[in-house]
Amino acid sequence: MAKNRFKNLFVSVIIGLFMTFTICGTGLAEETIKVGVAGAHSGDLASYGLPTVKAAELVVRDINAKGGVLGKQVELVVEDDVCKPEVATNTATKLVSLKVPVVVGHICSGATKAALGIYKDAGIIAISPSATNPPLTQSGDYPNFYRTIASDDAQARLEVDFALNILKLKKIAVLHDKGDYGKGLAEFAKTFLEKAEGAELVLYEGITPGAVDYSAVVQKIKRSKAEAVIFGGYHPEAAKIAMQMRKKKMKTLLISDDGVKDDTFIKTAGKYAEGVYATGPRDTSKNPLTIAATEAHKKTYGSDPGAFFLNAYAATLALLNAIEKAGSTDYEAVSKALKTEYVETPLGKISFDERGDAIGVGFSMYQVQNGVYVELK
Repeated sequence: MAKNRFKNLFVSVIIGLFMTFTICGTGLAEETIKVGVAGAHSGDLASYGLPTVKAAELVVRDINAKGGVLGKQVELVVEDDVCKPEVATNTATKLVSLKVPVVVGHICSGATKAALGIYKDAGIIAISPSATNPPLTQSGDYPNFYRTIASDDAQARLEVDFALNILKLKKIAVLHDKGDYGKGLAEFAKTFLEKAEGAELVLYEGITPGAVDYSAVVQKIKRSKAEAVIFGGYHPEAAKIAMQMRKKKMKTLLISDDGVKDDTFIKTAGKYAEGVYATGPRDTSKNPLTIAATEAHKKTYGSDPGAFFLNAYAATLALLNAIEKAGSTDYEAVSKALKTEYVETPLGKISFDERGDAIGVGFSMYQVQNGVYVELK
């Protein structure tokens, strides 16, 4: 009997210790606020996604040093989607399984769209620094989506107005990469051109992303006698088109978007990038928070920030501010805080409208001059 009592006592102690460790483990997990960071962290478009990771790291480092959010430390959960919709669904599913209440990302519009339904069903809020496809907010299909960048209709409007009113051009070709982002922007540009008095849309065509050669479409541009090409898409394809046009001695101007307004485009296209125009987020380099964030990046990573860094920095600040103001990570409470509370960011003092678009942000036109993008006033 004594032996049995001892055995029972031993088993009880083991069970008790197991429960204690289990409870402690759960408590530790609950002591952090998880923030997902999703985007292209590898592949051709990693130069768009990795700056978001670094922005989130810097924001979280500073906030955690000041005591965290709601008395808890913030923990980043970083997942790569390679900017591909079919991968983004897996990325989103994994973040859901890890019980992440909010996500900074995704980066590309197609990948963002693929992930948003999964997040919506799970009650997860996502804020993208770069997904500009208008229906993401304007359709009403994704009430859980926000962004710290203006949408493509504003971007396409600026490109068309710049071509017609500033450059005084009339014959315009419009190309796109057939993706949600590129084609969406191109369709807006096409519509604006068709309605513009004196403008002539001489070519409208989609290209195949990743192709080695675009000489066939470049030849079509040449035959169309287009004075400028408005391209909706990303830097790998834009670089090839720019290079092939210049090698054929074509003087046709290239006007593109924030998918091209990246130093990687200049590095890839080399001397052929000179003179290319691209829209991108407004220059806020004189904002004290921008100066501080940029210096922190240089000190920590030894380089200047990349594309969408400031938008991602603002997105991370906005999410964590909303959680603090809401007093929890509850979906409804955080959603309300995002739409009613303003937060100081490198983009300025921002909040979000009912659709999820940031109030107080917009685009500028840039041109590659002497190997760097320069904002045109």
